[in-house]
Amino acid sequence: MKRILIPILPVVLFSCKNTENNAAADHKDSSVSCANNLPSRFAVTTDTSGIKEQQASIEGMVWIEGGEFLMGATDDEGGPDEYPQHKVRLDGFWMDATEVTNAQFKAFVDATGYITMAEKKPDWNEIKKQLPVGTPKPDESLLVAASLVFTPTSKPVPLNNVSQWWSWKPGASWKHPQGPNSNIDGKDNYPVVHISWDDAIAYCKWSGKRLPTEAEWEYAARGGQQTKYFWGNEDPENGKPKANTWQGSFPNKNTGWDKFIGSSPVRSFAANKYGLFDVAGNVWEWCSDWYSPDYFETIKTQTVQNPIGPSSAYDPMEPTVPKRVVRGGSFMCHASYCKGYRVTSRMKTSPDTGLEHTGFRCVKDK
Repeated sequence: MKRILIPILPVVLFSCKNTENNAAADHKDSSVSCANNLPSRFAVTTDTSGIKEQQASIEGMVWIEGGEFLMGATDDEGGPDEYPQHKVRLDGFWMDATEVTNAQFKAFVDATGYITMAEKKPDWNEIKKQLPVGTPKPDESLLVAASLVFTPTSKPVPLNNVSQWWSWKPGASWKHPQGPNSNIDGKDNYPVVHISWDDAIAYCKWSGKRLPTEAEWEYAARGGQQTKYFWGNEDPENGKPKANTWQGSFPNKNTGWDKFIGSSPVRSFAANKYGLFDVAGNVWEWCSDWYSPDYFETIKTQTVQNPIGPSSAYDPMEPTVPKRVVRGGSFMCHASYCKGYRVTSRMKTSPDTGLEHTGFRCVKDK
């Protein structure tokens, strides 16, 4: 069955709940709570059968030697879902040195004719099969291909309402990141964005790879270190630029201290000790795992071998919306709003949602 996309009324679903009045009150990374209430998309599983898989290759990948590590946070800056720290043992695997680029994704699209979710017009006849009987049909103006685009505000604003800087924009997609009047000309080496989890899975299948588990992602991003960030414990705002981050006042002014305002070409900053680029900043990266806030608690007493996450998704802030894990932060994270650059920081997003700051990288078994 095809996955169907539909934007829900932004007035309702864009409102980020006041963190003083919800379960995220003690979570200093308010981007996690604000990730809820983004417009949701009703969906069923994408059928990618018939997509020809290309010959798998390890070109552009880094070998990550297996081993045991302590997963999760020990500092006082994490959200409740980052604790407790627990032992994980992993087999070795190959991992893309960079996030998947526009050029790489274009090769996949050219070879298969694949159309991303952001490029598909929602089909109301299919959508209503998944909704309560009697649900009224949305206005036709909402039944258009669209994706979530970031627009800086004109002045400082309270950070409790993401609709001030996120909006559904018809025509926005991986080929048109800021909308139909934008393009990716000259940006072959930038990370592809506006990619849903299902889009990422389709690319992985074609390339003979897969998405990393959340445990694999954190293990690789750490680069063999038990520090707050992959580069150590110095905060991003101190010293020299270490990743593509937001500097200035979010969401109205990015000073461009790191020489970039939006996303940046892959390999623009130093790699971690395993040779992986942009494991902090640039764009969020999809993992294969379902999201559940208490998953670490359920496995804390054992050393888990190659964990694949919970068997189903649960987000207490949006119990009816399944979420997948994303990791690594993006060019939009700022200390006042998001601690996503920390190697243990966890975010969750509906798998049918693409955003201007969300991409992915692949892994491959030995």
